Amino acid sequence: MALLHSKILGDGEPLVILHGFLGMSDNWKTLGNFYSKNGFRVHLIDQRNHGRSFHANEFSYDLLSNDLDFYLNHHQIEQTNIIGHSMGGKTAMFFASYYPERIQKLLVADIAPKQYPIHHQDILNGLHSVILENVTSRKDAEEQLSLHIKEAGIRQFLLKNLYRKTKDTFGWRMNLPVLTENIDKIGAVTPQDKKFNGDTLFLKGANSNYILPEDHKQISALFTRSKIASISNAGHWLHAENPEEFAKVSLNFMEN
Repeated sequence: MALLHSKILGDGEPLVILHGFLGMSDNWKTLGNFYSKNGFRVHLIDQRNHGRSFHANEFSYDLLSNDLDFYLNHHQIEQTNIIGHSMGGKTAMFFASYYPERIQKLLVADIAPKQYPIHHQDILNGLHSVILENVTSRKDAEEQLSLHIKEAGIRQFLLKNLYRKTKDTFGWRMNLPVLTENIDKIGAVTPQDKKFNGDTLFLKGANSNYILPEDHKQISALFTRSKIASISNAGHWLHAENPEEFAKVSLNFMEN
């Protein structure tokens, strides 16, 4: 089995951070540094087919949680705190279903255990529209992306994946073909026959519709010691849109 790529910061209690779809560990560097200065040994992980981690043809949350189990064994971590955002939150919930004894505290950022319909198609179409052979700079790639993706913030987030393969050629860090092929699995429902009884916090963006009031019942049924709170002035990318409040609320949860 291949080992996930990670960046490890600080010393103290283990904390694993799992990024969202088309993201990478770098998205969490600022918050990772914050946690590392507050008594945590932070593992910023690239999940399979993302960032600098291995590319594989198979993609499912069962596999993503097995990848995490293998990673923890490799680093001799018996129990850890986990923060997972969006797709990373799904991985964290699956992991909690299969390996509950390995989680100290679980923080799920802006995602529920329910099934979500496919909703990343526009972004994937935009990425596929970029003709990498014609890209000579990041600006070139952004101009091509802007024809499909109007929000500058989303373009910047996606362009973190662009890297120089050689002096004259560019590539994507994420495994675009496999992620496109498995797009229907990104919104998968978590195991409904397993309960997680550890301390859990679901943090939603106040302006996001990913966690709705009607989802609360399912959340508390599956995560029996969970609370739901919201981060003000933030949508789905709550940790990037209001990092100060996210940092304060998450640290308070993990410390108490």
